Amino acid sequence: MNRASTITIGKDLTVRRLGFGGMRLCGPGIWGWPSDRENALRVLRRALELGVNFIDTADSYGPHVNEEQIAQALYPYPEALVIATKGGLTRGGPGEWKRDGRPEHLRKACEGSLRRLRVDRIDVYQLHAIDPDVPFEDQIGTMRELRDAGNVRHVGLSNVDLDQLKRAREIVEIVSVQNNYNVGNRTSEPVLEYCEANGIAFIPYFPLDGGDLAANQALSSLAAARNTTIWQVGLAWLLRHSPAMLPIPGTSSVPHLEENVAATELVLNDDEYRELCLLED
Repeated sequence: MNRASTITIGKDLTVRRLGFGGMRLCGPGIWGWPSDRENALRVLRRALELGVNFIDTADSYGPHVNEEQIAQALYPYPEALVIATKGGLTRGGPGEWKRDGRPEHLRKACEGSLRRLRVDRIDVYQLHAIDPDVPFEDQIGTMRELRDAGNVRHVGLSNVDLDQLKRAREIVEIVSVQNNYNVGNRTSEPVLEYCEANGIAFIPYFPLDGGDLAANQALSSLAAARNTTIWQVGLAWLLRHSPAMLPIPGTSSVPHLEENVAATELVLNDDEYRELCLLED
């Protein structure tokens, strides 16, 4: 596999460096259940069969649907499985997202996630996005309170810049950051570098750019030369780029899931890696 095959989150949770993001198991607009409910459960079960032991979700996926799917498909959970979920966004309908970082909302969101996931403590609880209308210290302080109360093992952040990450670490230990990042979108490179230097897991969402990597000729050419797919090449680049990287490609297809997991065996040579490093928009 590319560099280290595992990563340790918060010094005590060791997982494979390719996880699974559950968002796409919901219906259109990340709203409600999909038309084929059983397929969603099959995908989750197949992920564990393939050795995936890190699953990322959020209470806003569905809303609530994805957490319920995970529990329905996988509970009682294997000991090695780490489930990360997020709170801090609300939904008004398909494709609609609104930030809500009020302490009372975050506490209620955490309680709901604990109930739906059927756990006494959430492995990694992430603030989904900073709410600009709520004092920063109140939001991060609430995450610390949830950890100190035993509802949460570790605290993570999502959609943050470097300054926000540094400020948050003054309030509570941060074990992970989840930002939009892929071979063609590396605007979070300073955050990634900081995470790598400070032992923080970096979880890139949209690691395949929502499918837009298909339009890149360099990726297509390299994939053809290696008799693989552009998606596998994109994931292989992420895994080589930083040992802090924990990609979470999501899919509602078992064959696509199997393809993604197989990317862990693809090792780019130095020339291939450097060529892809030049692809950023």
